[in-house]
Amino acid sequence: MRFSIQTTMSDTPEQETVSAQEAPEFAAAQFVRWFREVAPYVHAFRGKTFVVAFGGELVQANVLNTLIQDLSLLSALGIKLVLVHGSRPQVNEQLRLKGFEQQFDRGLAPMDANALECAKEAAGEIRLDIEAAFSQGLPNTPMSHAQIRVLSGNFVTARPTGIIDGIDYQHTGQVRKIDAEALRFAIERGSIVLLSPLGFSPTGDAFNLSMEELATSVATALRAEKLIFLIETLGVTSPDGTVDTELARLDADALLAEGAIDPDTAFYLQYASRAVKRGVTRAHLIPFSMDGVVLLEIFTHDGVGTMVVEDTLDDLRPATIDDVGALLQLIEPLELDGTLLPRGRGIIEREVENFTVLEHDGVIYGCATLNDFSQSQMAEMGCLIVHPEWQGTGEGEILLRHMESRARAMGAKRLFVLTTRTSHWFIKRGFVQGGVADLPKEKQAHYNRSRNSLIFIKKL
Repeated sequence: MRFSIQTTMSDTPEQETVSAQEAPEFAAAQFVRWFREVAPYVHAFRGKTFVVAFGGELVQANVLNTLIQDLSLLSALGIKLVLVHGSRPQVNEQLRLKGFEQQFDRGLAPMDANALECAKEAAGEIRLDIEAAFSQGLPNTPMSHAQIRVLSGNFVTARPTGIIDGIDYQHTGQVRKIDAEALRFAIERGSIVLLSPLGFSPTGDAFNLSMEELATSVATALRAEKLIFLIETLGVTSPDGTVDTELARLDADALLAEGAIDPDTAFYLQYASRAVKRGVTRAHLIPFSMDGVVLLEIFTHDGVGTMVVEDTLDDLRPATIDDVGALLQLIEPLELDGTLLPRGRGIIEREVENFTVLEHDGVIYGCATLNDFSQSQMAEMGCLIVHPEWQGTGEGEILLRHMESRARAMGAKRLFVLTTRTSHWFIKRGFVQGGVADLPKEKQAHYNRSRNSLIFIKKL
């Protein structure tokens, strides 16, 4: 396989495409490392259903073609896609051009017959733009050789909103039923389903629907793996301006109740929370202004937007025999550079019950072992590893606290570690240097003096 890398030469501002053989060695290594890192996500999401929803604002911002290229890549990787688009700004523009004063904002609003015709026109125009974008096949573009089949249809049964507080909402409707069986039939056969924010009643009437409600209803009916909203804001942000990349649903509901986030983000967050409560595995709020945002959110550890889950995805759990391969991938680089003693698959398989793993979104990226020396009321923590890509954000301390808790539950009064490279890390966390004589008798008998490992002990 050959690939191209864009490099800017120092003596010219133009970009030059070079082959992998001509590329700098570090660039080729970086590509290989990246490809290996995304592989677990490709395996995890193949065959899963994603519902991707975006408003007419995305189309207005001229980023539709880029999004379609990224969605085509997801489809090529075996991810089943249902797209739900909105058309609010386009409807408003149609109304303005026809001389009508009514303008729509987020939320429920009455829609008369004239506005409904504008909604049909706007939806039809956007649907055709999306289908055209999926039909691209120019050489030397991400859509080269892509053969994407896009299906639309009457998958949504709607009902009128009716009269609320004396106001007749006329052609504004709500989702009554999603034909989940027909949707599954389409996506199981490789089609991408495209839904406009319109629904039809059994009487043949058309109703304008909220894109957000429609996407949430579809994701719920399909028990989707992900509901992804592409929005104008960055997602939920902390007071310091950083994005909260992961929120438990109850925490999201608390933020909504407090009114602690901006109205635009809150509007989408309520639907994300509702979807997760109804069984969607994960719901995401990501900014459509960022190039490649869907790929970055799905194929990087922390993503770039806000993900809502029923509970946080970082999960400490006991290792199982199925985790041996992932443990080997974590451990082997440290064995090769001498940080850890070589163990081998056989030893890891025999001692797998001693391991705790740190997992995120199905990917194991940290581990540690705990050995009980009950006669000495001590426990040994070993093999404390966090993947280099995810270091620096507190995962090591999460593992340490968990192992300390487990040691206390065993009845240990002291926790010890042997290390040759990370003494300062343990000293900063309350460990005190000891000697071989401070170890349990059983451990003293197996202490490897040729490695001359430093011994650190912490009172629990």
